[in-house]
Amino acid sequence: MSNCTARHTGLTLVFLLTLSASAIAQSAAETIQSTLPKVVKIFGSGGIRGLASYSTGFLVSADGHIATIWSHVLDQDDVAVVLNDGRRYEAKVLAAEPQLDLAILKIKEEGLNLPHFNMAEDAGTAAVGDRVLAFSNMFKVATGDEPVSVLHGVVSAKWDLTARRGRFEVPYQGEVYVVDAITNNSGSGGGVLMSRDGKLLGMIGKELRNAESNTWINYAVPVQELAEPIAQIVETGVYVQREKPDEENPGRYRPLDFGLVMVPDVVFRTPAYVDAVLPNSPAAKAGLAPDDLVLFVNEELMQSVRDLRNTLGYLEAGDTLRLIVQREGRLVTVELPVERKAE
Repeated sequence: MSNCTARHTGLTLVFLLTLSASAIAQSAAETIQSTLPKVVKIFGSGGIRGLASYSTGFLVSADGHIATIWSHVLDQDDVAVVLNDGRRYEAKVLAAEPQLDLAILKIKEEGLNLPHFNMAEDAGTAAVGDRVLAFSNMFKVATGDEPVSVLHGVVSAKWDLTARRGRFEVPYQGEVYVVDAITNNSGSGGGVLMSRDGKLLGMIGKELRNAESNTWINYAVPVQELAEPIAQIVETGVYVQREKPDEENPGRYRPLDFGLVMVPDVVFRTPAYVDAVLPNSPAAKAGLAPDDLVLFVNEELMQSVRDLRNTLGYLEAGDTLRLIVQREGRLVTVELPVERKAE
């Protein structure tokens, strides 16, 4: 190869590398500009014992549904939500899935037509080594129309989360993206992890320590774990966990067959509280109500949501389901017919 040809080849390579770097930078800049309007700042409970009173969320519907982290910040009737352009609204907690550390808020204002993530079209995946962008209101850097923080990082690993907060193990044990950037700071929980080309990868989690190494973890829950509960809550206002009866239980009936939505089964003995009652269901017609605590089913003591589900699994068509519930300090007895399920 002549010196002239070599110089020409080298210049071409430099030009292509420069063009590629420019395209990557442009892609990241476009992603930042399109993502910022979909990320919100959340202000609620906190301030006691150093607890932050702020967090982050992201819009998942044009009507003002917001996905965020389930945390103490939401421990009040209403929370304040500030959009990217500085508009401030009141929002209420619509429903939650504590096992995923997920909560869905709804802005009280109607007819907003807000920019939002489409969970079916915008979701993506990342591999180890991929560059990512993390958006969050870490350290409350934004209170009005200021943009939230954007961090550049790399996916360093994908593995099942084994972590704790203080002395307590966290309920979510699924796969997470571990990021080589300090993404999980105060207020960051509920932010989004994005690919540089604009795909929604996951929701930034809480400040947690690795259960084995006692080191802080910077992680995000993949959007694939969140898509189903988000869609269900936005559509119906509740999330019904997929139930897994044990192998010996015939699993003929479950709470939802009677119109009962129970509280999430977070710990081994989660009390059998009713979270919601579906309209026009047998449970609604029998007078059951949210916050009822199921104490007995057909004279059998119910010590947990799990006990209730297992007991209903053994029912047969034609039986009578007799419940004794505690409601506002008094005992209430109701009976529901066990009807044959449609084939």
